[in-house]
Amino acid sequence: MVLKSFTEIESWKESRELVKIIYNLTSKEKYSKDFGLKDQIQRASVSIMSNIAEGFDSGTNKSFINFLNYSYRSISEVESLLFVSKDVSYISEIELNNLLEKTTKIKNLIRGFIKYLKQN
Repeated sequence: MVLKSFTEIESWKESRELVKIIYNLTSKEKYSKDFGLKDQIQRASVSIMSNIAEGFDSGTNKSFINFLNYSYRSISEVESLLFVSKDVSYISEIELNNLLEKTTKIKNLIRGFIKYLKQN
Protein backbone atom coordinates (compact mmCIF):
# COMPACT_ATOMS: atom_id res chain seq x y z
CA MET A 1 0.00 0.00 0.00
CA VAL A 2 1.50 3.31 -1.10
CA LEU A 3 -0.15 6.42 0.25
CA LYS A 4 0.59 9.74 -1.41
CA SER A 5 -1.08 11.92 1.21
CA PHE A 6 -2.33 11.69 4.77
CA THR A 7 -5.76 12.51 3.35
CA GLU A 8 -5.88 8.95 1.97
CA ILE A 9 -5.61 7.40 5.44
CA GLU A 10 -8.94 5.98 6.64
CA SER A 11 -8.34 6.89 10.29
CA TRP A 12 -7.64 10.49 9.23
CA LYS A 13 -10.85 10.60 7.17
CA GLU A 14 -12.89 9.24 10.10
CA SER A 15 -11.18 11.66 12.49
CA ARG A 16 -12.07 14.54 10.22
CA GLU A 17 -15.73 13.48 10.38
CA LEU A 18 -15.49 13.29 14.18
CA VAL A 19 -14.11 16.83 14.35
CA LYS A 20 -17.05 18.10 12.32
CA ILE A 21 -19.48 16.30 14.64
CA ILE A 22 -17.74 17.67 17.76
CA TYR A 23 -17.78 21.23 16.43
CA ASN A 24 -21.47 20.96 15.54
CA LEU A 25 -22.20 19.48 18.94
CA THR A 26 -20.31 22.15 20.86
CA SER A 27 -22.07 24.95 18.99
CA LYS A 28 -25.34 24.04 20.75
CA GLU A 29 -26.53 26.55 23.35
CA LYS A 30 -25.64 24.81 26.63
CA TYR A 31 -22.34 23.46 25.39
CA SER A 32 -21.27 26.69 23.73
CA LYS A 33 -21.29 28.53 27.09
CA ASP A 34 -18.99 26.01 28.77
CA PHE A 35 -15.78 27.43 27.34
CA GLY A 36 -13.42 25.04 29.17
CA LEU A 37 -15.10 21.81 28.15
CA LYS A 38 -15.88 23.10 24.67
CA ASP A 39 -12.27 24.13 24.07
CA GLN A 40 -10.83 20.91 25.50
CA ILE A 41 -12.96 18.52 23.47
CA GLN A 42 -12.45 20.54 20.28
CA ARG A 43 -8.67 20.60 20.73
CA ALA A 44 -8.53 16.90 21.58
CA SER A 45 -10.57 15.95 18.52
CA VAL A 46 -8.45 18.10 16.21
CA SER A 47 -5.34 16.54 17.77
CA ILE A 48 -6.43 13.11 16.52
CA MET A 49 -6.34 14.05 12.85
CA SER A 50 -3.41 16.44 13.22
CA ASN A 51 -1.15 13.78 14.71
CA ILE A 52 -2.02 11.37 11.92
CA ALA A 53 -1.09 14.04 9.37
CA GLU A 54 2.10 14.97 11.20
CA GLY A 55 3.10 11.35 11.57
CA PHE A 56 2.62 10.68 7.88
CA ASP A 57 5.27 13.27 7.07
CA SER A 58 7.60 12.32 9.94
CA GLY A 59 9.94 10.27 7.78
CA THR A 60 10.04 6.85 9.42
CA ASN A 61 7.55 4.18 10.41
CA LYS A 62 8.83 4.34 14.00
CA SER A 63 8.13 8.06 14.19
CA PHE A 64 4.78 7.63 12.44
CA ILE A 65 3.80 5.00 15.02
CA ASN A 66 4.63 7.46 17.81
CA PHE A 67 2.31 10.05 16.27
CA LEU A 68 -0.41 7.42 15.81
CA ASN A 69 -0.08 6.60 19.50
CA TYR A 70 -0.61 10.30 20.31
CA SER A 71 -3.74 10.22 18.15
CA TYR A 72 -4.95 7.13 19.96
CA ARG A 73 -4.52 8.84 23.33
CA SER A 74 -6.36 11.91 22.07
CA ILE A 75 -9.31 9.68 21.17
CA SER A 76 -9.34 8.41 24.74
CA GLU A 77 -9.39 12.01 25.92
CA VAL A 78 -12.34 12.77 23.65
CA GLU A 79 -14.16 9.70 24.98
CA SER A 80 -13.61 10.83 28.56
CA LEU A 81 -14.88 14.31 27.74
CA LEU A 82 -17.94 12.82 26.07
CA PHE A 83 -18.80 11.13 29.36
CA VAL A 84 -18.47 14.50 31.09
CA SER A 85 -20.75 15.96 28.42
CA LYS A 86 -23.33 13.28 29.12
CA ASP A 87 -23.02 13.64 32.89
CA VAL A 88 -23.75 17.38 32.73
CA SER A 89 -26.65 16.79 30.31
CA TYR A 90 -25.06 18.42 27.25
CA ILE A 91 -25.61 15.26 25.22
CA SER A 92 -28.06 12.38 25.46
CA GLU A 93 -27.28 8.73 26.10
CA ILE A 94 -27.99 8.02 22.42
CA GLU A 95 -25.60 10.76 21.28
CA LEU A 96 -22.95 9.43 23.67
CA ASN A 97 -23.31 5.88 22.35
CA ASN A 98 -23.19 7.01 18.72
CA LEU A 99 -20.07 9.06 19.36
CA LEU A 100 -18.42 6.21 21.26
CA GLU A 101 -19.08 3.93 18.28
CA LYS A 102 -17.28 6.47 16.09
CA THR A 103 -14.31 6.76 18.46
CA THR A 104 -14.07 2.97 18.73
CA LYS A 105 -14.00 2.71 14.93
CA ILE A 106 -11.17 5.26 14.77
CA LYS A 107 -9.25 3.46 17.52
CA ASN A 108 -9.56 0.19 15.62
CA LEU A 109 -8.34 1.80 12.41
CA ILE A 110 -5.35 3.34 14.16
CA ARG A 111 -4.53 0.12 16.00
CA GLY A 112 -4.64 -1.77 12.69
CA PHE A 113 -2.46 0.82 10.98
CA ILE A 114 0.12 0.64 13.77
CA LYS A 115 0.19 -3.14 13.39
CA TYR A 116 0.66 -2.79 9.63
CA LEU A 117 3.51 -0.27 10.04
CA LYS A 118 5.28 -2.49 12.57
CA GLN A 119 5.24 -5.37 10.09
CA ASN A 120 6.79 -3.30 7.27
